[in-house]
Amino acid sequence: MRIKRTAGLLAPPKSHWPASHRWRVLAIGFAANAAFSAAISGLPAAAVLMCQGYQLSTAQLGIALSAIGLGIALSELPWGMVTDRLGDRRILLAGLTLTSLVLAALALLASPGSAGVPSYPALVAGMALLGLAGGSLNGSSGRAVMGWFTDADRGLAMSIRQTALPVGGAIGALLLPAIVSRHGFGPAYVLLSAMCLMTAAFAWVWLHEAPASTSAPSGGPGGRSSLLRDGTLWRFVFGIGALCVPQIALLSFIAVFLHDVAGFGLVGTTAAMVAYQCGSAVARVGAGCWTDRRRNRRAFLRGCAVLSVVSLATLAVATWLSGAGLLTTPGLLWGIAVFGGVVASCWHGVAFTELAVMAGPLRVGTALGLGNTFAFGAYFLTPLLVTAVLQSGSWAWAWGSVTVMTALSLRLLPPARAAQQSTRLGLVRGSDLDGSPGG
Repeated sequence: MRIKRTAGLLAPPKSHWPASHRWRVLAIGFAANAAFSAAISGLPAAAVLMCQGYQLSTAQLGIALSAIGLGIALSELPWGMVTDRLGDRRILLAGLTLTSLVLAALALLASPGSAGVPSYPALVAGMALLGLAGGSLNGSSGRAVMGWFTDADRGLAMSIRQTALPVGGAIGALLLPAIVSRHGFGPAYVLLSAMCLMTAAFAWVWLHEAPASTSAPSGGPGGRSSLLRDGTLWRFVFGIGALCVPQIALLSFIAVFLHDVAGFGLVGTTAAMVAYQCGSAVARVGAGCWTDRRRNRRAFLRGCAVLSVVSLATLAVATWLSGAGLLTTPGLLWGIAVFGGVVASCWHGVAFTELAVMAGPLRVGTALGLGNTFAFGAYFLTPLLVTAVLQSGSWAWAWGSVTVMTALSLRLLPPARAAQQSTRLGLVRGSDLDGSPGG
């Protein structure tokens, strides 16, 4: 069988794994991210119940939720570098197991109940540990998907994998408020722990290193040190961080905002979270398909940045009008917030595909870890920004501040005309392959 070498990446040969095995790998990556997202996105859906159960103020809630983002931001790059060295199978299995253990510990040690309310530092520490453990999942699953798919369909595959975040968030938004309101936080944490452990069992059976991963050279100018000296890549990951601000702001506070400002109850806020997450899931898959066909990832990202700025600015103005008594339609605030969340979330798979292509095959884990460091750095900082503005201002000012931060992404994202440079280091296109499982 003939196998072509292209820019240092050996096309995956037809080993004993059938071509369809790549879809099992994608399913594992999807399930891992969905299980983790059910926790980190489902908990904000139960924000009102968290304030009641843990006796938190809005500011304390923001700090507790942002601790998850801090843990992920601190651990993503180290996890990514270790993944490039040890392989995605080992790290994904370790990460799922650790995440399951942390959630089990939260159920046993940090759940309010008849024994009383856990201390606030214990809750914050538990959230941070959850982020530190879960920070392994994004980079390792992304590296696995990039290894088993070719550039002809990597955008779609990565977008499907990234769709796990809103899908998992929607599952968490549906289940967690209902479980917590009836049974408390302990059973909710146990369910999340079981989801991670079940995914680890499937990963043990199905997830294996792509043939290209074991065949690619391990040194040369494409090493990790040169990646961290790439100025264009640094601009890109800073832009990713800025573009995450509106998504995180809405994800963390849409339930509290609609409850406090628009007067929605648990049903209305849960419906908003589910609509936001399901809409994001559909939009991410569509974005991956469209950019795979058009080869316009960078132009698409800049378009998403513009739409996010417009959406958040509209939400800020509508909130101000509502506070002034000039807007008396709560459903309009609900619709603007959900639409803004979908727009602010649909670009992730496209961005991380472009980032991995820029990095090259030997540095995918490191590059994805770096990108997620900035993404979850925004996850940590954004709730702090919003709560700080709320303490001295209003929701209108909070959404206005988020709009300004989002606008920074337009200055940071590389221009679309430079997109061709992203392939010079080397992830090959499907048309260059013979006998590849992709395409």
